[in-house]
Amino acid sequence: MGQSFMSAEQDLRDSLPPLQRLALAYAPADARLPTLSLLALDTRLAGIVRNSHEPMLAQLRLAWWREQLSSDPATWPRGEPLLASLRSWQGHEAGLVALVDAWEHITGTAELTAPAFEGFAAGRGEAFATLARVLDSDGDAEPARALGAAWALADLAAHLSRPEERRAVRALVEASSSRRGKLSRRLRPLVVLHGLALRRASDRELSVSALLTALRLGLLGR
Repeated sequence: MGQSFMSAEQDLRDSLPPLQRLALAYAPADARLPTLSLLALDTRLAGIVRNSHEPMLAQLRLAWWREQLSSDPATWPRGEPLLASLRSWQGHEAGLVALVDAWEHITGTAELTAPAFEGFAAGRGEAFATLARVLDSDGDAEPARALGAAWALADLAAHLSRPEERRAVRALVEASSSRRGKLSRRLRPLVVLHGLALRRASDRELSVSALLTALRLGLLGR
């Protein structure tokens, strides 16, 4: 059973985008599984939005995750490795509903506007605030919320193809630059994610210097 769980955990890790795998490497051992679970869920939800050609289909799939996260983990279906890993959130799972809501803000085919971007950032930020509580770092909750929202915007800016949407998100990224606080080592992956996303939002490609920035952020937190 232990080997099976370790294999499932490795599969979740392999499902992450490269930058998130890099950031996860800086999580302390006792924070790794809850952090992995959050990043894996975020990746799964992103895939639903990206790969569903019909907004209604994406919303139905998001609604399934919202229902699961709002219910007692004892009732969750077996055989879903991501749900199994989310049990590491130990009673805080409902806090991830905000993450589902975040991705729903950017479903659809119409051009996205500032309120959608702000709702997206708020939901992702709330997920990281809840992660801080899961990790018994309640004092990190508000800084994690602010930095998580800032990361969400910078990360989104790197993936948008419409120039008008990119400009709108970058304006929000700049406006969020003054609302960042210091985080403890348990939330170090978020610091790395944010630093890399800022680089990618402006450069679209990650250079060697950007990876050195990630190394500095991961080791020093600044």
